[in-house]
Amino acid sequence: MSFASTETLGYLAAIFTTTAFVPQVLHTLRTRDVSGISFGMYSIFCTGIALWLAYGLLIGARPVVVANIVTLALAAWILVLKVVLERRRRP
Repeated sequence: MSFASTETLGYLAAIFTTTAFVPQVLHTLRTRDVSGISFGMYSIFCTGIALWLAYGLLIGARPVVVANIVTLALAAWILVLKVVLERRRRP
């Protein structure tokens, strides 16, 4: 497989895995319902994505870097919404 096709495959994978978070972000913003979101899962997930980002930077893999920057931003946004919205609902 050539470099160009390998990188294209990486970008395609990045597009699909990253855009998978968009519906969750939109739903959470629209409904303000974070009851079904696990703080623990999203915390661990964000840590894992940050590590993948570091890995991508170290090996110079642009598809890995781009995908993980966007995915980390989306997942962190959901995590921030979880914290902020739950604090507002506490008496």
